[in-house]
Order: sequence, then structure tokens, then C-alpha cells
Amino acid sequence: MQFGAPTSFWLLALVPALALFLIWAFRARRRALEQFAAEPLAQRLAESVRPVARRWKAALIVATVLFAVLALAQPRWGFEWREVKYRGVDIAVLLDVSKSMLTEDVRPNRLAQAKYAVQDLLENLRGDRIGLVAFAGTAFLQCPLTVDYEAFRLTLKDADPRIIPRGGTAIGTAIRTALKAFEAGEGRDRAIVLITDGEQTESDALAAAEEAAEAGVKIFAIGVGTTDGELIPVREEGKGMDFLKDKDGAVVKSRLDEETLKQLALKTGGIYVRSAAGDFGMDTIYRKGIGQLQGQEQDTQLRKRYFERFQWPLGLALALLLVECFVTDRRKT
Repeated sequence: MQFGAPTSFWLLALVPALALFLIWAFRARRRALEQFAAEPLAQRLAESVRPVARRWKAALIVATVLFAVLALAQPRWGFEWREVKYRGVDIAVLLDVSKSMLTEDVRPNRLAQAKYAVQDLLENLRGDRIGLVAFAGTAFLQCPLTVDYEAFRLTLKDADPRIIPRGGTAIGTAIRTALKAFEAGEGRDRAIVLITDGEQTESDALAAAEEAAEAGVKIFAIGVGTTDGELIPVREEGKGMDFLKDKDGAVVKSRLDEETLKQLALKTGGIYVRSAAGDFGMDTIYRKGIGQLQGQEQDTQLRKRYFERFQWPLGLALALLLVECFVTDRRKT
């Protein structure tokens, strides 16, 4: 026997707790009756109640709770073998970790919102391989393509401007890094999810997009931030907050560059989405883009499929509850 929700077993503590409460309630009721009336009168008042029936009602309630908890634990026994086919797409997430992604025109900041969106993307994946390329003034493969989504989450959590000290936004370098990561998966559908504010400062992104198109890789771009832009906050330990300045001492304002991102997506047959408050755009990217790709069959396995048996203890719990309703602890007069 297996249980689909073994964590529900902590609710079993309710069973002895309920039994002890009912015992205490019976005794408290008896003491209250004795305080209300002297023994002869108390005895006559108690004659209208059947103690055995009252105990049966209590036992039925305790048993109902017991079987309800067992049902919540989702007992399973008996199984059949089923053939499971895994199909998937190779996805490279290109995450801009430059300092401009710390701009707070998107709360709490652009980079934090981007990470939340990538987490949402993981929830939609079923057998797809995913990798992470972090980029700023240069790019590197932070997580190779994998189906280990927990390992991917750990590398995603560590992605911030400190991992790439070189400033800038080298989108072209990031695309080429992703193309190299795809080489081991020839014959599979491949997609790049590019998340950036689009302010390209280094490398030829359009030339890299043409290389991606020739390799059959689609780019799905998400623009983060606002076209009006905002100052880039800089926080140093032991110092107050300041704003990023250029070499001439003037504050730098980061703005979303949509045109570049639109062109990158267009060249590869992908789509561009601008993130907005309450809708980052990742659902649109998956529904209209990645989800439309035909995943190649990766593997076929035989897996056990256990039969759910929670209906039995649940049915017993309902039956016992129904019986308890018909048991009366009052004597017929």
C-alpha cells in the first residue's frame, strides 16, 4: 500500500485528542449536573439519557474522523503498468543580470520580476529540457540543459549582477552561448527565451539572431521595464542608496528598448511581449510560442500506476456519520 499524501497523517493526532475531549466533556457534564441538583434529583434527571447510546455516538464520531483522515492520505494499492512517453523542447533562458535590471520601475525590480516569471515557466514544463544563460557585458552558461528543474531553480536563485562583474548588455554573445548549448540536441525543437530591458551596449545581436534563424532556433523575447525609464539604484554595504553614474558623473537612466527585441523575435519567427504590471508575459510566450512547438520524443518508460482507494475510507466515514445521526441517546417516554 502507498499513500499519495502521507503528510496528512499528522491529522491523526486529532483522533486521540477528540476522544480525550469527549471523555472530559462527559465528566464535566456529570459534575455540572451534580452541582445543579442533589443526588436523588440528579439521578432522576439522568434517567432520561442512555449512557451506552451516548458512548456509541462518541465512538462513531471518533471513527468518522479516523476514516476521514485516512481518506485524505490518499491510500493506493494495486497497480498496472503503463507506457509513458516523454516529449520535450530544448529551452534556453537568457537572463539579463546587468545593473540596469535592478531598476525599480517594475516592483520590486526588473530582475526579481524576471525570476518570478521563469519560475512560472517551470510549472508548465513536462519533460522539456531547460538551461540558463546569464549575461551582462559578457555571457556564460550558468545551467546546462537539464530536466532537473530543482537544480535549475538553484542556479536561477544565484543569478544577479555580482556573478558578471563586466557591465553592459551583450545580447548577441548570450544568443551565441545558447546556440552552443543546443549543439548536443540536434534534431530537437529549440527555443530561446530572452528576458532583458533591451538596452544593447555590446555585440551584434541582430547578426546573432540570423545565426539562430539558420539553426532553426526561435527567439521569444520579453521586454522588462518602461519606455520612460528610471534611475538605476546602487546599494553598497555600510552606505546609503545612490544611483549609477557614467564616467562623467551623470546619473544613468535605463529605458526599455523594444525595437531591438522586436527585430530579434521577427528574424527567427518568434514573438515579442512587453511585460506589464500583473502580467509579465511568460504565459503568452508559452501558450503562443513554446507550447506550439512539436517536442521530439525523448524516452519511453514503463511506470506503475497505482489505483486510488481513498473512496473506501471516505465512504466508511460518511456511513458512520449517517449512522451517528440516527442513534439517539434519549429514552423514549
